[in-house]
Amino acid sequence: MKLFSPGDGEGFVAAFINNLVQLLILAPLCSGVLGFSSELIYGRILPGVAISFLVGNLFYAWQALRLAKRENRTDVCALPYGISTPGLFAHVFLVMLPAKQLALSLGLADPERFAWHAGLVACFLGGVLEFSCAFIAGWIRRQTPQAAMLATLGGVGLGFLGLAFLFQIFAAPIVGLTTLVLVFMVFFGRVRFRGGVPATVVVLAVGTLLAWGTGLAPVGGPDAAPLAHLHLYLPRPIFGELWAALGGGHIAAYLSVVIPIGLLGVLASLQNIESAAAAGDDYPVTPSLVANGLGTLAAACFGSPFPTSIYIGHPAWKKLGARAGYSVLNGAAITLVCLTGTMAALTWLIPAEAGVAIILWIGIIIAAQAFEVTPKKHYPAVVVGLLPALAAWTMLIVKTALGVGGAMLSPALLKSAHSAGVFLRGGFALEQGFLYSAMIWSAIVVCLVDRTWLRAAAWAGVGALLALTGLMHSYALAGRDTVIDLPLLAWLSGQWTTGRALFPAGAIAIGYALAAAIFLLARFITVPRADDEVA
Repeated sequence: MKLFSPGDGEGFVAAFINNLVQLLILAPLCSGVLGFSSELIYGRILPGVAISFLVGNLFYAWQALRLAKRENRTDVCALPYGISTPGLFAHVFLVMLPAKQLALSLGLADPERFAWHAGLVACFLGGVLEFSCAFIAGWIRRQTPQAAMLATLGGVGLGFLGLAFLFQIFAAPIVGLTTLVLVFMVFFGRVRFRGGVPATVVVLAVGTLLAWGTGLAPVGGPDAAPLAHLHLYLPRPIFGELWAALGGGHIAAYLSVVIPIGLLGVLASLQNIESAAAAGDDYPVTPSLVANGLGTLAAACFGSPFPTSIYIGHPAWKKLGARAGYSVLNGAAITLVCLTGTMAALTWLIPAEAGVAIILWIGIIIAAQAFEVTPKKHYPAVVVGLLPALAAWTMLIVKTALGVGGAMLSPALLKSAHSAGVFLRGGFALEQGFLYSAMIWSAIVVCLVDRTWLRAAAWAGVGALLALTGLMHSYALAGRDTVIDLPLLAWLSGQWTTGRALFPAGAIAIGYALAAAIFLLARFITVPRADDEVA
């Protein structure tokens, strides 16, 4: 098989547009939500993204050529690869935004760099986790119920990708609803546009035209200078800054995000490798996942706080005729966009509203997948697993709204809200480590449905341990935000102060322990009932 085949051109256009949509969302999130400067976005983050894209796309193209040579075939398609969509939003909203709010509440001199460093640490640790799990991914998958993994991801899809962008769509309805209808028509109606024009190209073109016609574009207004950032931004390693950030107290605070997102990324990549095998391209699992982990590590080492992943969609790319060359072209094109400041002109030309319908669709698909591949009897476990992420997104909205209104979080405010029937204390407790709790509660329900009492008790025991150590449900008020509270870690490191609760989530840990005890006793105190018997 040659490096470039006739179908690689169409495959490249589809892959490039999909990745471009992510970058069109990434840049506004970094500038609008996080308040990052243009110098940081175009000079440090995007060059790091370019390196991560090159590492993965070139490897997977080489891997496809190697498989084709080994099996004497000409129809091998490289694995699609790019920025992890759930990881992108998790690192923005669950790592860097809380870090910046914490830095502001503490009066730190450089909140922007503090938040960026938090994202780099999360990305680096995620890469280490992805690399390490490449050798035990099969075991992890066997131990974790499928419903628990997919529901955890589905909750992020519904909340942080679904509701968040649904609000944005209805805030700009002419652009938003038109592009939403186009996305739903093409992807849910399973149709394509005549002439083979990629659907994402049509959506972006229509959305951009409507945005210019309704005043949403140009982004930045008539005084914006979209060509001002057209420079060559060479990637620079930041080993020193990354090493300092790793020792800056970020690690423990964001493990509750890094570990679940990393595990989900590993398993999602594993599923996509299996999808490729079902389409006829049976790639070895371990080197594929190792390359994925190295791509994420490369991103962190060169300034990007966003993890990478093997994408869904290999069978579709293969049907287009894509082979190995589309992966090389995709990596080269994204690299060119990221290293030349072209993203500034593209985000000026194409507002986020033109592409958010595509992200909303991704969120819906992620949530729907949890039901599509999960046995019907485990549907309740999927629903339970969706709730913590929805609660976390709700708490983010509540805190943002309170902050815009100038209110500071305080015990008195929480008490007043409780009296009014708004149980913010419970919401804040559920918010911290919500990816853990989503996975644990969904797994518990699966075990209860299957009456595997010992496994249910084990999952509840994991919940008790995480709550006791403060990695889940433990929070402290920090100005306009809540942050994870880890006094046990402070005590072990000799930094604990008298009067501070050693186990802030101790009551919740006891609740998990009692649940584990009940599950251990279940086989002795219960009997199965008939399906038609009323409980």
